[in-house]
Amino acid sequence: MRNRVILAAGLLTVMVTACGSTEQPAVVEQIVVRDRGEAAPVVEAGAGTTDLIAMGEDAFQVCAGCHVVEAGARSTAGPNLFGVVGRKIGGLESYSYSDALAGSELTWDEANLDEFLADPAGYLPGTDMLAGAVRDEEARAAIIAYLANQSSPSGE
Repeated sequence: MRNRVILAAGLLTVMVTACGSTEQPAVVEQIVVRDRGEAAPVVEAGAGTTDLIAMGEDAFQVCAGCHVVEAGARSTAGPNLFGVVGRKIGGLESYSYSDALAGSELTWDEANLDEFLADPAGYLPGTDMLAGAVRDEEARAAIIAYLANQSSPSGE
């Protein structure tokens, strides 16, 4: 009986100590501030930041229903976005684009990706992107950083 009391007291002490701890783990966040139209930063993995690329990969999940980001992968409902940064708009040979995208003479960069994702039909009227806009600026910046990383040799 005495052993049970000692064991119960010991367990209670451990539980109270663990639950009563006021020490909070350190949280590190990075907020990227940029002017409208300025290119989203390309963040190298392991650059000591709250991984904007990982945040972008998570945010990209809303896009993943229509797009893949994998070298050599077949496009789905939307074009494969691997290597999109630096590619001519409407320029993926294996994908049939809307006339608006196919007729564009522009090249995808971070700035026009930001404008496009904010309002696809407004940026290029006649665009057939069904999912619509990514209204959240932070989510757009993270998605663009993820796509830019997947477009560079370090992202392969």
